[in-house]
Amino acid sequence: MLTLSNVDYYYHNELFHFDAEISQQSIVALMGPSGAGKSTLLALVAGFIEPSKGQIEVEGINIVGKEPHQRPFAMLFQEHNLFAHLTVRQNIGLGLHPGLKLTSEQQALVEQAAQQVGVEAYLDRLPEQLSGGQRQRVALARCFVQPHKIWLLDEPFSALDPILREEMLTLVKKLATDRKITVVMVTHHISDAKAIASDFIFVANGRVEVADTIEQLSSSHANQALREFVRAGE
Repeated sequence: MLTLSNVDYYYHNELFHFDAEISQQSIVALMGPSGAGKSTLLALVAGFIEPSKGQIEVEGINIVGKEPHQRPFAMLFQEHNLFAHLTVRQNIGLGLHPGLKLTSEQQALVEQAAQQVGVEAYLDRLPEQLSGGQRQRVALARCFVQPHKIWLLDEPFSALDPILREEMLTLVKKLATDRKITVVMVTHHISDAKAIASDFIFVANGRVEVADTIEQLSSSHANQALREFVRAGE
């Protein structure tokens, strides 16, 4: 589904080198110490930065060189980036058309998305009239109303309290499963990974150290850096 092959990226003379393979309909937790390269890997996939060499392929098609909006991803980040002057309805609608010129079918999709994430009662409110959790639900609805089959999530819920975070993760897992979506999610919470992910990629020292099923995310793993990371997070 999504493959990084021999991808190199330099940042202040520091080399990041990534090889990874993400299978269709998997939910992959992208983990590692601070500064290890998790967000760099995600930014390369999203197209915010470009590698100096290597290929990033989706279903066998190389997407290196394409602008972010030309890539087949829906994205959700910690800063959910709702537009303050637009209503909830309009913010979700941006996922379907940047000029908000929606057909009646697309308008129905917006309402369906709002209902699925539990904000249908707030469609005509502005973001400032919502709680933090409600704003994240709107951002999630805008993400998944798009037709893309891969979601890139960069610590989208880390600022939320544990109960609300768990609720949002459960919602992501349900929506992804229902719609057969592939998810790549950066998280620093071991509990979040185990709650939602089918697989994990552990990044350390600027490269992928371990890629395995979530059952192998353990403090007794053969990889020392991963063992220490899990112990620190438990």
